[in-house]
Order: sequence, then structure tokens, then C-alpha cells
Amino acid sequence: MQINNLLIKHYLKNVMFITGTAYAGKSTMAKMLAEKYNLILCGENYDCMPSGIATPEQYPNICYFQTMKDWQEFVNRSPEEYEAWIYNTSKELAEFEICYLMHISQAQKVIVDTNIPIEILKEIAEYNQVAVMLSPQSLSVENFFDRDDLDKAFIKEQIMKAENPEETMENYLKGIAKINSKEHYDEYANSGLFTIVRENTDEDTKVEVLKELSMHFGLEV
Repeated sequence: MQINNLLIKHYLKNVMFITGTAYAGKSTMAKMLAEKYNLILCGENYDCMPSGIATPEQYPNICYFQTMKDWQEFVNRSPEEYEAWIYNTSKELAEFEICYLMHISQAQKVIVDTNIPIEILKEIAEYNQVAVMLSPQSLSVENFFDRDDLDKAFIKEQIMKAENPEETMENYLKGIAKINSKEHYDEYANSGLFTIVRENTDEDTKVEVLKELSMHFGLEV
């Protein structure tokens, strides 16, 4: 069964999407918007998966953690394999995410930090419902393990357990760079969607960016 995108767009009319590259401020802005305007917040990697539906046969990327040999396999994949897994997982998750957002947004507006692919967002949302936030590629690589994040701390721990930790770390960061490559950056930058670029990483621009997003999403007049 296929569902008309116009019908999906109708039921997503109360949802605002923030997407883009790592370290562009997406999570921060989503939280600030939710607090200021009393929105439902769906933050980075929020849980939209009902249990018992995804199977490795139908959703191999979502179910990778069920089928991988061990964590050493995870941290030692080639940059190309890691890149493919990240973007294919986003595609598989999109239908779960869309259904969940339609469900929770009927009575209240929602702000979501999303990885739904750009080409899908353009089909299911209006221009003023989507904002792209971009940052330099170097930030995603150089600062990947700097955040106070339990998942990243666990991954770093697994890398340190590798036979050659330095080599494994270098390989893993090459995968991060591949995910945030110029090619993917350009896909966002040339999407035709409303875009904010984080160029000055030393200056605190949260107030200014919050105002821009508020105006774009129609939360301020």
C-alpha cells in the first residue's frame, strides 16, 4: 500500500523539522524552541520504534545491532560501510518516524531533530516546516568524542579495546568524515530549503538563530 504524500502532509501540518549536519546546533535549537513555544520535543535519536515490528529481513540496517558479530565489527567497518549504514538506516526509519509524528502532533505542535532524508521531507512538508542547519565538516570529526554522551563514550571504550586502537580510531573518524562529507553537505546546501550556516563557531549566536527559526516556522510574527 502507498499513501498519497498530500495526505501525509496534511497530518504533519503541526510538525516542524530541523535537519542538517553534525554540530550545527540542531538539538540545541529544537530544545530552545520547544521550551519557548510549548512544543512537543522529539530530540536527537528519539524513540519512534514500536517493538516487535522491525525484522532483519525487512529492515537490515535498523536491525544491524541484532545481527552484528560484536562491537569490534561495528567500530572496524570501512568508512564506506559506515556511511552506507547511517544513510540507509535513516531511510528505513523514515516511515516509523512519519507515522509516529502524525500520531503525536494532532493536538499540539511538534519540533523534531530529524534524519529523514531531504528528498522525503520535501514531499511531506511545506517550505516553512523544514529548516536545514549546517556546520563545517571539521567540527564533526575533531569534536565527535567531546560531547557528554553515553553512546559516544561507549563507542570510544570499544575502540580502545581494539587490537590497534590508534588505527581503529583513525578508521572510525574517517567514517564520521565520510558521513559529513562535502557531497552530503552540498545536498543540504543545494536543497532549496531554508538554511542556516554556522560559520563563526566561537561566537554564541543562539539568540539570533532562535529568532530566525521562530520567524521561519511562523512561531513569531
